[in-house]
Formats: sequence, structure tokens, C-alpha cells
Amino acid sequence: MKRNYYLISLLVCIAACTPNSEPSQNSSTPNAEEEPSQLSMTSYPRLKQLARSAPVADTKPHQEEHHGITLSDPYHWLKDQGYPEVDDKEVLNYLKAENEYYYEFLKPHQPLADAVFEEFKGRTDETEESVPYQDNGYEYRWFYREGEEYRTRSRKNLATGEEQVFLDETELAKGHDYFVLGGWSISPDNQLLAYSFDTSGDERYQVKIKNLATGEHLQDELADVQGSVEFSADGTSLVYALLEPNRWLSKNIKAHKIGSSQDQDSTLYYEKDDGFFIGFGLTSSKEYFLFVSTQGEVQESYAQRADLSGEPVQLVPRSAGFQQTIDHAHGHFYILANDTHKNSRLIRVSDKAPTMDRWQTLQEGSDENYLLNIQTFDSFFVLESRVNGLEQMEILEYPGGADELTRRSIKFPETVFSVGLGVNPEFNQKHLRLSYESMITPDTVFDYDIVNQTLENRKVQKVPSGYNKNDYETERIMVTARDGASVPVTLVYRKGFKRDGSQPMWLYGYGAYAATISPSFSTLRLSALDRGFSYAVAHVRGGAMMGYQWYLDGKLEKRENTFNDFVDVANGLIKMNYARAGNISISGRSAGGELMGAAVLQAPELWRSVNLGVPFVDVLNTMLDASLPLTPPEWKEWGNPIESADDFKLIQSYSPYDNIGAREYPPMFVSGGLNDPRVTYWEPAKWTAKMRALKTDENLLVMRINMGAGHFANSGRYGRLKDYAEEYAFMFLAHGIDK
Repeated sequence: MKRNYYLISLLVCIAACTPNSEPSQNSSTPNAEEEPSQLSMTSYPRLKQLARSAPVADTKPHQEEHHGITLSDPYHWLKDQGYPEVDDKEVLNYLKAENEYYYEFLKPHQPLADAVFEEFKGRTDETEESVPYQDNGYEYRWFYREGEEYRTRSRKNLATGEEQVFLDETELAKGHDYFVLGGWSISPDNQLLAYSFDTSGDERYQVKIKNLATGEHLQDELADVQGSVEFSADGTSLVYALLEPNRWLSKNIKAHKIGSSQDQDSTLYYEKDDGFFIGFGLTSSKEYFLFVSTQGEVQESYAQRADLSGEPVQLVPRSAGFQQTIDHAHGHFYILANDTHKNSRLIRVSDKAPTMDRWQTLQEGSDENYLLNIQTFDSFFVLESRVNGLEQMEILEYPGGADELTRRSIKFPETVFSVGLGVNPEFNQKHLRLSYESMITPDTVFDYDIVNQTLENRKVQKVPSGYNKNDYETERIMVTARDGASVPVTLVYRKGFKRDGSQPMWLYGYGAYAATISPSFSTLRLSALDRGFSYAVAHVRGGAMMGYQWYLDGKLEKRENTFNDFVDVANGLIKMNYARAGNISISGRSAGGELMGAAVLQAPELWRSVNLGVPFVDVLNTMLDASLPLTPPEWKEWGNPIESADDFKLIQSYSPYDNIGAREYPPMFVSGGLNDPRVTYWEPAKWTAKMRALKTDENLLVMRINMGAGHFANSGRYGRLKDYAEEYAFMFLAHGIDK
């Protein structure tokens, strides 16, 4: 089971693509020979405020005292006090006014947004289908029907050859403005399908169970489910995590007996501490469920027989104070644990007595080799790692006695790439399915033959409108931060890119929760590259590109390293003539939106435009609100300003919302979702209201609040593409590109 990170934001990179068009002739990029290397904000044309007056949010006195410090928040009222119900007319009227202002901006530029959307759509394989995989006597695949937004899932009986559609997401989505499939599971006897879905964006999933022989649904229906569902080994029960009433926090892992009502469900595991997130999953051997509770760097793990017999057995107590990634095979648990080294060691222990004092170390931790994930199979197991920031996949044989591990690394065609385990459901399969891509290589499915040690290309992402990877270049460079740290940066651009600072740049960052932005392909991004942009990812501290310590060096009292790294990367790229100050657009989502807020406050003169997606910018107030279910578990990431005066002062010193001052800022695009349980709607709303009141420039600030969605924008592949097309159009217009 993979490490249970709960991310306030992990919809990293807005990955996307567009047709091969030359940079617009209307681009206002200055001539490199005529302009100085540092440019003021007024050196470029900007998106200006609309003729119509922008919405002005009322200010209402609100003060709180913490640790003898008075905290004033005149926009506190934008949080509906009846939340999670949002029905305050004054709040809704303000959000409506902001949306009207946004669409007034968009109206004359709709042709550009539509053109970008058509580029996106032209690169979308309308009838895409997956590579089939086999599991328990059936071959499974998914596919899109032409023009449909959602997948259709089918399976073929390997004995009879009969194929059956078992899950039609398009049909399920009918009548809903928003639809997302959560998880699904088929019973061991292949007779029942359980699936979860969300129709509001609030991530409170419903579950239905379908008889696959008759096509009829059982009377069983579950509500307030976290998302994942899994049948027990005997197929008589369904395992799920139950969300608390009116709270986006699970404290119970439940077992639902098929044919009974939800209120009769038994509890398999209960988490008494609101500060811990819980999750569950099956081991690859399908012999055990794993239950995990996680808070920051601490994880507690239990194993429960997959038939739900007996009681859960504790594998690691939370008092041990470290994280684990666990799988199982042949009577042993295989564990990656960062107890003796932050980059983790590899351990095994008998499932008969899996206590920590019986652990056997198979591979010690290493400063260079960051162990990321493990999956077990019948005759081998796999280790995913990152060596000096570069991804690696190794095949290992099970050890006999005290013998050293026999291993081999899989060789891939590029140096800088992203690779991960694909769909590998069968314990006894003789191949390993992998998902591979790079900044210039479309998503590729490989099957690695374990015996012959060869890679078979099973699928390459199609780009119907055309794509030639030879038209683009990618590279990895290092930039020195102000404290001497070397920060990796991955770049991609169209061939012929001029390193004279004359072309626009799009810089992306995230930097939290040890989440790493891997060098991945994006069809959407081509729309920027083909208009002359370079695209760069700053792998700042707070992520884990350079190992787990890289993450630790960007959290709590070291949080500002993340912000400084991002600004220092921009300045480094300017010094190396990849871009010029004032000609860089930046974007980030969720915790990456917090990074955008901090970057725009620290160095507004560097940015041409800023995209703050569902931004976690009101850090102090959120961490002070223990009633929010996601707050207590986050104290280990950001600090607890309720109990600690030092934490209060630290967060107050960098919280973007609290540090907006009266000065000039670049154009900004802010987005949010009314039903977002992760970054609540009032964070982007309060940022926009306060920024609009204090900024002294006339640069455009718009906010788009999706009134029927949550953290992940619109649902359906085309709905999301339309959102992204509008965001791209904003960035292009900021650079004077209107085609």
C-alpha cells in the first residue's frame, strides 16, 4: 500500500497541450538587444481593470486575540457562519458579483479562449481506450465513445470470450452538472460491482452495488463515504471509510454486510484523534487489508485478514514516530520505513509475528537513493526510487536466508523522465506494467518482461492534431538558492528557443507535503510552447525531488525556503537568459497557490501574470480554526498557532493573506470552488477582496468561483479543458498574445 499522504491540494500541474502554431505575431515580447535585463512592471503592456468598476467587498470589524496579539480580519464575514451550508445572501451576492466581473472580462476574449479550447480538444483522442489487463479470469479495459466526457468500462470473460459493459460513467453522469467516479471494486466471485461517485464536488461519495449478472442494483446504498471501496476476501462485505456528519474527516473504517442497512455496519478500525487522517487498502497478495492513520511524518499501521476474521494486528505504533509503505508476499510484510534514515530502508518481517523487534533490514537507507514505493508479486518485487533526483525502477528477487538481494534496474530511453507502476492487479503475473513519460514524450504504457528483461511498448498517447517530439527540447538544470542550496529546475521549450531573455516563460511550483512534480508530458502545455513560451518547473523544497530531507527543509520553521527557492529560481533563470524580469507568468494550485501568493508578495516585479488556483492563502486563520476537519491533521505540516505563540508568529509572518500590502501587483487570475472541502471558497474570496482593496495598480484581478464544484474544478474531460483554456487565455493576454 502506498504511503498515505493526504494532500490539501494535489492536483499538481495544469498539464495540457495544443497544435503546432508559431508564436503570435501580436506578441509584445521586447527585442533582446533593445531592452535591459531587468524590466519594471510598467515596461510591458498589462491586462487593465475593466471599464466597469470591480466588485468591492464590505469590511466588517472582526478581531481575535491569540497569545496577547490582536488579529484583525475585516473580511472574516465571507466565511458563511453556517458552513458547510453556504446560504448567506450577502456572501453569495459578493461571489456572484465577482463571477459577473470575471465573465465581463472574458466576453471580448472568448474567441481566444475558444480557440485554445479547440486546440486542447484537437489534441484529445476522442475514442481513447486503455491497454487491457487481466484479473481473476477477466480482461478489463476502459474507453471513450466519441464526444463523451466520461469513460465506459468493460470486461471480457477469458473462458467464454463474452464482453460486458459493467460501468458506464456517461450514463451515471446524466442529469448531474458535476460527476466524478471515486473508486470501484468487483467481488472475488465476479458477481457484484461496488462503485462510489460524487455529484457535487464536496468529496462526500455515495456507494451503490450492482449485480453484474442481472444488471440490477441491490438495495444497499451507502452515503458519506470517503471514496475508496473494497470487497472482503469472501465477498460478503464491503470495506469503506465513513466521513463524519458535516465534516470532511473519516474516523471509522467500516465493514458493510451485503444485504443489510448502513446503520448496521460494523467498525473495523476507529481513530479517536481528530489530528490523524485514516485510509485503507489491500496488499498485492490480497491476503490482508492495511489500515493506516497518518499525521504529518507519523504513521500508525495495522493489518487485518482480508476475510475480516480476527482482529487487526498492529505493525507500527504512532509512538514510533515515522512513516511506512507496506506490502505483503509469501508470509512476510515488506516495509519501507524512514525510521533510521529519512530516505527509508527496506525491511521484511514474518506475518506470524510482525513486531518491530523482529524486523530484518534488506537495504539500508541512503542519502542518494530515496525509496518511494514497493509492490510485491509472486516471483519478484519492485522498488521505485529517486536517485539524486532521477527516477529509477528496480526488479528484486525475494531473499533466501541472509543472502544479499539480487536486483536489476530497468533501462529507459531518456535521462530525465517520470515512471510509475501501472495497473498490475494479479499477484502471479510475469510482466510489470509501467507508465512512462517525459516533458517531451507522451504518456507511454510499457510492459516489462521479467524473464527476457525487455520493454514492450503497449500504448503511446495519441495526439490527433499532430505532435512531433523532435520539435521540442527539455533539460534539467540546477539553480543556486540564496542559502546555497542547489534547486533542480526542469524546462521544456520548442526548438529554436532563444536564450536571450526575449521569449515569455511560464514557471510552475508546488512545494508541500513531500509531493514531487515529476517531469511529465502535457498536451495542453503545447499551446503555450507553440506560442513561444518556455515552461519550467521549480522543484522547490517542501517537495521531495532531492529526497525526504528536501521536504523537511520546506516545512514548519523552514517553510520560507519554499518561497525563497521559487523566487531564486526565477532570478537564476533570468541571469541565465532564459527569461527577463517582468516576462514570467507563474501558476500553482492549492498549496502551490499559497506559494503563488507568497511569491507575488515577495517579488511582484518579476511576474507578468499570476494564476492562483484554489489557493491556500489564508494559512493563519485556517490553522486557528480547529472546527475545520482538515485543520488538526495539518498542524504537523504548518504548526499549531493555537497552542504555540512561536507557531502563530511564524505563520503570521508568511501567510499570504495576512501580508498583503499597499503596492503594485501584476495581473492575477484567482479560482475556487464553492463546495471545495480542502481549500474552502472563502480563502480565494478573502484574498481577492483584500488584494483589490489594497493594491495601488490598475492591473486586472479576476476571480472565478465555480458554484457547483469543488477542489478539482469542473468534471468531465471537456469541462475541465474549458476551465484551463480560460486560464491559458488570461496568461496569453498578459503577454500581449491575443491569438
